Amino acid sequence: MVRGSHLPPVATPALFVLRPSLFPSLNFFSSSSLLSPSSSSSSSSTTLTRLSSTFAPSHSRLPNSPHLPLFGFNRVPPMVGHLSPKATDFLSLSASFSGESSSGGGKEILVQHLLVKEDDLKLLVELQKKISEGEDLSDLAVEYSICPSKEEGGMLGWVRKGQMVPEFEEAAFNASVNKVVRCKTKFGWHLLQVLSEREESVLQDIQPDELHGKMQDPCFIEAAQLIDVREPDEVAQASLPGFQVLPLRQFGSWGPEITTKFDPQKDTYVLCHHGTRSLQVAKWLQTQGFSRVFNVSGGIHAYAVKADPSIPTY
Repeated sequence: MVRGSHLPPVATPALFVLRPSLFPSLNFFSSSSLLSPSSSSSSSSTTLTRLSSTFAPSHSRLPNSPHLPLFGFNRVPPMVGHLSPKATDFLSLSASFSGESSSGGGKEILVQHLLVKEDDLKLLVELQKKISEGEDLSDLAVEYSICPSKEEGGMLGWVRKGQMVPEFEEAAFNASVNKVVRCKTKFGWHLLQVLSEREESVLQDIQPDELHGKMQDPCFIEAAQLIDVREPDEVAQASLPGFQVLPLRQFGSWGPEITTKFDPQKDTYVLCHHGTRSLQVAKWLQTQGFSRVFNVSGGIHAYAVKADPSIPTY
């Protein structure tokens, strides 16, 4: 069992899982010597902020975007998944914000852990015994773990293969749900617990011409969820029909209610000026349990240039 106070909001009914923290405090992880080799992305993804995680009480925020100040809000309602910002020390961002699409089809697991030094094996055994006697791993993580994730009770959030160092990944993906297992990495000894599993969600780019073709079908506009994250003054200069405007600067007001205003199971399309801000939000929506998210590649500018010249450019 995990102490409720350390759990991120619970996932949507469709995901029937505990919510993790990959994004609420949209904070992109900076490079770290603790990240696995595959995490060293040289693409423009490094300029995107990393979707941090746990809608922590009063200081959750969106990615460090030049367009966006930090917003504070209380814990979000039950809904989602995430990757703890502080837990990324040994998690790689190989599939992060480079614009690469994740096609789904795999498995994601919700993981919490605690970490002790390599020479503290005796302490690890004692902690494992405490857990077998009924103590919560999350409580012990707060008290004993040397990983920054201890602040969230050891919560790492939803992860998929390719995001963790090999030893941790092997142990985690072979562990039974709720069973506490231990493993050793270059950072020390870990006790980890998989709290839940779910099917990997989809995040893809959609090209302007493809979106334009879909927009000609009235049924598409009615069935799909269309989100424009630009600011009101930008929308006044150029816009597409059917898109609901959720300014990124106002994330603090609409972020906590996203899963009550939109259906995580419906196809969701995100638009901005050039595709960068929308990618940040698309990534975040994915962590909130949205199963099929599409980022409009190149934004409304590319749409105007490549698909519909009647749309003004600015």
